[in-house]
Amino acid sequence: MELRHSVALITGASKGLGLEIARLYAEHGARLVIAARHPGPLELAAEELRRKTEVVSLAVDVSQDAERLVEAGLERFGRIDVLVNNASELGPSPMPELESLDWQDLERILRVNVTAPLHLAQLVLPQMRTHESGVIINVTSDAGVEAYAGWGGYGASKAALEHLSRVLAEELAGSGIRAYIVDPGDMNTEMHRLAEPGVDLSHLPGPEVSAPAFVRLVEAETAPSGRFKAQEMAATPAGGG
Repeated sequence: MELRHSVALITGASKGLGLEIARLYAEHGARLVIAARHPGPLELAAEELRRKTEVVSLAVDVSQDAERLVEAGLERFGRIDVLVNNASELGPSPMPELESLDWQDLERILRVNVTAPLHLAQLVLPQMRTHESGVIINVTSDAGVEAYAGWGGYGASKAALEHLSRVLAEELAGSGIRAYIVDPGDMNTEMHRLAEPGVDLSHLPGPEVSAPAFVRLVEAETAPSGRFKAQEMAATPAGGG
């Protein structure tokens, strides 16, 4: 699939990894539907991206306004070819251990990190099935695989998202729709700083290092599904082993 012929919906797109993905998709000619919770940063991002492509931007909570977001994209462009579920919820900052994690905070984490990605996929899948083509990318974390103290709520949500993604991929087999899980790796982002306040993250790469993997998965990857590490992909030439 070529991005220049596509429409991509990206959540959490006002900053960090989401914005870097949107920038690259815009450079490759994709039309964009972008969402984030805070209108100020989102509008700044949309203004920048509109210099390169057509953009629909909505300041929404993806756990509550998924229908409005997808409807806006379909009304403007008539299709959504790529869904990047990037928006994530950490919970309280600094993140508490499970023993003291409030159940309502956990519920919120799961709504944003698990339920919303599935709901958005459910909303875009009918027209992807009609076209027998589409790409769904769910952004995960190594916290969904490894056990890190303090990361229990967030990690559990990413573990759930990964399994949900694998089942979805099985159910989409033969449809022409690809479903990927992407671990962007440790990055120096605002979200990571909130997760570990006071920790020096200056040695970590910025999200621009991980973003090219999201272009490669759409345009060059042929496997119908899989779990990918974005920073490892960045270090491996396309077509390399």
